[in-house]
Amino acid sequence: MNARVAIVTGAARGIGAAVARRLATDGLAVGLVDLDAAACEPVVEDIRAAGGRAVAVSADVADEAAVESAVARVTDDLGPPTVLVNNAGIIRDHLLFRMSVADWDSVMEVHLRGAFLMSRAVQSHMVAASFGRIVNLSSGSALGNRGQANYSAAKAGLQGFTKTLALELGRFGVTANAVAPGFIETEMTAETAERVGVPFAEFTARAAEEIPVGRVGHPGDIAHCVSFFVSPEAGFVSGQVLYVAGGPRG
Repeated sequence: MNARVAIVTGAARGIGAAVARRLATDGLAVGLVDLDAAACEPVVEDIRAAGGRAVAVSADVADEAAVESAVARVTDDLGPPTVLVNNAGIIRDHLLFRMSVADWDSVMEVHLRGAFLMSRAVQSHMVAASFGRIVNLSSGSALGNRGQANYSAAKAGLQGFTKTLALELGRFGVTANAVAPGFIETEMTAETAERVGVPFAEFTARAAEEIPVGRVGHPGDIAHCVSFFVSPEAGFVSGQVLYVAGGPRG
């Protein structure tokens, strides 16, 4: 019952699910927050079967009341959260002239408003404990990516948000860092391949040709980096953006 408690958003699949499993392996109790809590249950079951503690909570991270309720639920079930991984995200890719206001706003709300609301909701627990770890999932797209004006802007914004959290919360023992993945083989990238009409195997093979290490990334690659950032030993690392992209460019 003395294990640290983490909240991972967007934890039903892909990077979020991998991070939740990794943090549980590291000994943390994990609150899995997702719009579809039922989709988190297989991850929760895996964690519990391995002897860990986990709970799935449904919440729209862009909804202030839902966020407050989700954090309260995790606190009641597992204990005060001192680790937060803001992973929840969506894509609404279009070239600028085709991008609607709704496409722009929905991406900003989930990525930026969601990270803000979640961070604000948990920071009091971290300050009270004189310990906290916040990790925001940015992206290599923060450097710019055709057809992703909304997503690129949101992910770049998360980097500025991260650095500001590091400045504001550092004196309370709280660090804030960002992980910026390159091409990661997930359900989301599979959906992108389907949308552009390219078989996923071909889509990933093309991506791997452009990556210096000669392969695409996997959710576990990101989970490993998050594990480092949230560790007690990483207390002197804050305000950093780590590109995890198989090479020097995101």
